[in-house]
Amino acid sequence: MAGLTADQVASFQENGYLVLPDYLSPTEIESLLAETNTLLDNFSLESHPLTQFTTGDDDKADHVGDDYFLDSGDKVRFFFEPDAISSEPDPLTGRPALLKPKNLAVNKIGHSLHTLSPPFKAVSLNDRNAAVAKSLGFQDPRVLQSMVILKQPSIGGAVPSHRDSEFLYTNPPSAVGWWYALQDARPGNATLGMWKGSHKGKKGGHIQRRFVRKADGKGTEFVENTGPSLPKGMDEEKVEEPMDDELEILDITAGSLVLIHGNVLHKSEKNTSPRSRYAYTFHVIEGADGWEYDKRNWLQPSEGGFSRLSQ
Repeated sequence: MAGLTADQVASFQENGYLVLPDYLSPTEIESLLAETNTLLDNFSLESHPLTQFTTGDDDKADHVGDDYFLDSGDKVRFFFEPDAISSEPDPLTGRPALLKPKNLAVNKIGHSLHTLSPPFKAVSLNDRNAAVAKSLGFQDPRVLQSMVILKQPSIGGAVPSHRDSEFLYTNPPSAVGWWYALQDARPGNATLGMWKGSHKGKKGGHIQRRFVRKADGKGTEFVENTGPSLPKGMDEEKVEEPMDDELEILDITAGSLVLIHGNVLHKSEKNTSPRSRYAYTFHVIEGADGWEYDKRNWLQPSEGGFSRLSQ
């Protein structure tokens, strides 16, 4: 496997992201969509805690943090769109009621599809991705936090601007996101918005906050980052300048792979269109000596550690 070209690596390093069209074949896309629909059809609501996923990006918002979420790193679990759940409990059950059929109410399935679902494992833990990771400089790439993001028609919630290494912090930062479009993701359809070059220290790309488990183990919170804020090789960029307004709204066709630098600022808007926008994503971190996965991160490895991605 050849990995990325020199021009592609240079583009990723300059912009903080790289779009690779037609990375997945039509057969692979069909397989992943079929698996997603099977998972949605077959999970039970009977004992489900109806955990809602929200990134809650302000001081007043509650951050997701129940055990169903915190223990999902080696499982396949289902998280609901807040706008798909009533604010008042069902008078018969005493539980919140779904306002949509369950397959249209879920906004995320995660977080270990790459180990527990054969179709997702096949497109995740393979030599092609290992070659891409090697092109990006990884020595011992490890895969974690695999999930399908389901931007449901009309209600798919916005994801506010963030940097992925805030959530999956290594010392020093090393995360890169693999984001596959399973359906077209276009302007007006909750596609990705990327700030070009915002991963660089001189553009404000430092990891200044962390999303961690609370000290008492109950819930999550954002805290100030006191460790290294840039990946190795970027440490010389200490002068922070105002970031130019270089937001690019991507137009992505189904089957494309978007590589996302862990320090680049990006977001997605609420899906107000009548079309769903499904995407599969996982992250790669450096597992070699000299990098340490932080024990305060919300997602913690199970016995055996995170999945190795190697040729």
